[in-house]
Amino acid sequence: MNPEEKFRSYLPENVRTSTRIRRALTHRSFLNENRHALEDNERLEFLGDSILNFLVADWLYQHFPEKKEGFLTKIRSALVHTQQLASFARSIELGPALHLGKGEAQAGGHDRDAILCDAFEAVIAGIYLESDLETVHNFVIPMMEKQSAIVVSEHSEEDPKSRLQELIQADGIATPVYQLVSESGPDHAKVFVVSVIINEAEYAQGEGHSKQAAEKEAAEQALRKLGQKE
Repeated sequence: MNPEEKFRSYLPENVRTSTRIRRALTHRSFLNENRHALEDNERLEFLGDSILNFLVADWLYQHFPEKKEGFLTKIRSALVHTQQLASFARSIELGPALHLGKGEAQAGGHDRDAILCDAFEAVIAGIYLESDLETVHNFVIPMMEKQSAIVVSEHSEEDPKSRLQELIQADGIATPVYQLVSESGPDHAKVFVVSVIINEAEYAQGEGHSKQAAEKEAAEQALRKLGQKE
């Protein structure tokens, strides 16, 4: 199996033989050296960029219903960043399948982030034009979901309750619920104990001199159990 056949094996079955996919793999440097080639992947890249931004924005909007626009924008930017898309391209062995000019190939173009990113966007457009948006969604969103928990943990707020919520929702689990377990002591020095419920089971407890402090401690304990906090 040659590199292009290997790459195509990762694609949805109904688009694997498409000539648009070959165009998506064609860098402008190849076009300059091969007169028989009709078009490079730059137009497809333009379309694929917009498709990716929409699909990722839609996924984030659905999975983080309580987050504000600023957070959603930050996470989307991280997921469609050049280096991240290049990483997705490597995961489907796109690099070796690229059609590059001799000079670009000798300079390491098959593994250059910018070229891989552009080609990945072009492939997304090729899949869309040969099928539909649902097919593209089913192809690309599983990649995004695997990476989203890492991205969210790296870009989320310092508040432990926010961090816990983002990590849990990234895995498709419902928002954590905080329940008061007990309160004791005089009014001027009460101690509250709160448990955090994840997936209908108690995951951790915290205590503090206010409900908010106890909830924060419970979230911190849960993060420690999840390995997200020292």
